Amino acid sequence: MTVAVALFTADLRVHDNPVLRAAADGASRVVPLFVVDSGIRAAGFVAPNRAAFLADCLADLDEALRKRGGRLVVRRGDVVAETRRIAAETDAGTVHLAAGVSGYAARRERRLRAALAEDRRELRVHDASLTTLPAGALVPAGRDHYAVFTPYLRRWLAAEPRAVRGAPRAIEVPEVRSEGLPSAADLGGGGERSPELPAGGEGAARRRLRAWERDGLDGYADHHDDLAGDATSRLSPYLHFGCLSPTELRRRAGGHGGAGAEAFVRQLAWRDFHHQVLAARPDAAWADYRTRHDRWRRDPDEVEAWRAGRTGFPLVDAAMRQLRAEGWLHNRARLLVASFLTKSLYQDWRIGARHFLALLVDGDLANNQLNWQWVAGTGTDTRPNRVLNPLTQARRFDPRGDYVRRWVPELAAVAGAAVHRPWRLDGVDYPAPIVDLDAAADRFRRARHG
Repeated sequence: MTVAVALFTADLRVHDNPVLRAAADGASRVVPLFVVDSGIRAAGFVAPNRAAFLADCLADLDEALRKRGGRLVVRRGDVVAETRRIAAETDAGTVHLAAGVSGYAARRERRLRAALAEDRRELRVHDASLTTLPAGALVPAGRDHYAVFTPYLRRWLAAEPRAVRGAPRAIEVPEVRSEGLPSAADLGGGGERSPELPAGGEGAARRRLRAWERDGLDGYADHHDDLAGDATSRLSPYLHFGCLSPTELRRRAGGHGGAGAEAFVRQLAWRDFHHQVLAARPDAAWADYRTRHDRWRRDPDEVEAWRAGRTGFPLVDAAMRQLRAEGWLHNRARLLVASFLTKSLYQDWRIGARHFLALLVDGDLANNQLNWQWVAGTGTDTRPNRVLNPLTQARRFDPRGDYVRRWVPELAAVAGAAVHRPWRLDGVDYPAPIVDLDAAADRFRRARHG
């Protein structure tokens, strides 16, 4: 009987999982393997919120595999060494793995391929598992990636994604030792977690997806920027951990049709776009994609006020408090607080990117870092010097002030749009603005062009 290893990384699902399906179709028995990777912790990517969510995902994955006669095999240590050991213990001829785009993923793949080759075993890497299209599938003439989103989107929309595959009906696992399912603390998430984290796992993801298709998708184009309306899908944490297939989401949304589905699919294209940029330029995780030779200011007190949601600008403060409470943030709010930090305060985008990675359940290098660079003007934005004024953003996206009142209890009694300018109100105890917006915009323009 033949054996294959399905090595799970950021694809923690049984539905439309090319790695699991190829392993099950190509061998009599399968080892569904997850390694609690010591390299991830050493690289500093462990955060309490993601650890708690990941523990849920692994428990849910194990349950889904058991319903099909299998189980999740868990090991701890170096992912290459442990995978090689499992393959030897079960005499597996092939290991299946989803392609990643980070520098870490590329090094892991090279090391694993070399180690398995020494044992005369094969590594098969599946390109369209974590994204709808492989990172290098679309390239402009004479270049290795698209640097501007709009031409990428045109090509992306014209490309046919792979077919969606169902979950294997049955999985037989050979006799092999497994450690217990890890808790959040086991995964390195022993620190303070956000109090309002969502539940992780494919089961929770598919329930949220069905509710989103029923109640939210059709109106997405009209309402997705309404901060108080909270009309986004909130599926990003599940996409980050691979509890949902982006290919399945694209095909399901496309089947609905309409402006809402079109707008939602565009967000999936942005995700693929950032992945193909990082695959081609892995150093963009921490280095400027396009340097502007910024001379970033250093003011720890301003940065701390930003982190704590005490800037004196209620919309910025509400967003930063939501981030801390939920480990999630509306995309419009992400753009706003990133612009405030990098342009109104003129602080290094890496400070903000690290803070987001410390809290976001959906925080990954491709989307987090490249979105931060887009806002900072060091990335792929074709208007790198645009500044998002928080008062203008408040008028457009929280006109009645409901979002601010939800997250800033000190201002809950202030009615209407007046909540956005508490410095004009008598008897309101709220921090004064830490920066004059007009002066800050002028400072930024002079710094960029000086």
